[in-house]
Amino acid sequence: MAFPAPKPSKPELPQKLVHSVECKQGAVRAVRFNVDGNYCLTCGSDKSLKLWNPHKGTLLKTYNGHGYEVLDAAGSYDNSQLCSCGSDKTVVIWDVAKGQVIRKFRGHAGKVNCVQFNEDATVVISGSIDSSIRCWDCRSRRPEPIQVLNEAKDGVSSLKVSDHEILSGSVDGQVRRYDLRMGQLYADYVGSPVTSVCFSKDGQCALASSLDATLRLLDKDTGELLGQYEGHQNRECKLECCLTEKDTHVLSGSEDGHVYFWDLVEGSLVLRVAVGRGVVQSLAYHPSEVCLLTAMEGSIQLWRELSHTTEDDT
Repeated sequence: MAFPAPKPSKPELPQKLVHSVECKQGAVRAVRFNVDGNYCLTCGSDKSLKLWNPHKGTLLKTYNGHGYEVLDAAGSYDNSQLCSCGSDKTVVIWDVAKGQVIRKFRGHAGKVNCVQFNEDATVVISGSIDSSIRCWDCRSRRPEPIQVLNEAKDGVSSLKVSDHEILSGSVDGQVRRYDLRMGQLYADYVGSPVTSVCFSKDGQCALASSLDATLRLLDKDTGELLGQYEGHQNRECKLECCLTEKDTHVLSGSEDGHVYFWDLVEGSLVLRVAVGRGVVQSLAYHPSEVCLLTAMEGSIQLWRELSHTTEDDT
């Protein structure tokens, strides 16, 4: 007789504060893991971009070259380059090791809110308050974008890129997905300004947060509303949402100083983690481990599961 398989244990959630790092770059506008989760980037209101090892709390390099606040950044798949954008209307590509500007793209008519590399870091895609998404060729010397997507009727607040599509959220209340293989545009009306969008890890769903303090999980292909998550505070700020490394839970920052975790399937609120008294401006979830980065005011925090032990604990 075969014994039944043991019931799988509940997925652990990051709720133990491991490090809190004062970034010394004004307000931290965004925090981002690199591709393998070993390093992170912080975007500062003092015009600087910083590279950290968040697991040790150490600063590795500072990148100066923006003329105003840095609002978003991303690393390339091979960790050799960074891209960043900001209130100076520019998109900048950096050499990670040298700390120098490789390219600076000017073309947006207003501040640039979000930036991403494509899969092989040959194209940088940026979204701006000017309602456009622009695609820039990293390899050519041409100063103008190779493509402009201007379907949004208001500012583009957030974008994510997969191997063949661009997902964007706009203040006009629409979540748009550009399928670059098929040359198709899919749009879903959420009804409130969208502050953040992301893909699920399995690539089947899109998660969007909006200023009606609601997160919505949409079926990417049909636009069907699969889940709705509420309970946090989001009426004024551009807050971020993400999913855990195995798509089991949905996360959002909140204006009440907490990170909220919901069960993806049930839609129930399962955890609130108190970060501080300010607004949880930015979130980044580790690509493969139970590990969360948060940004509040001038500092970032690294969270792990309760059973996690560091060298300091032993």
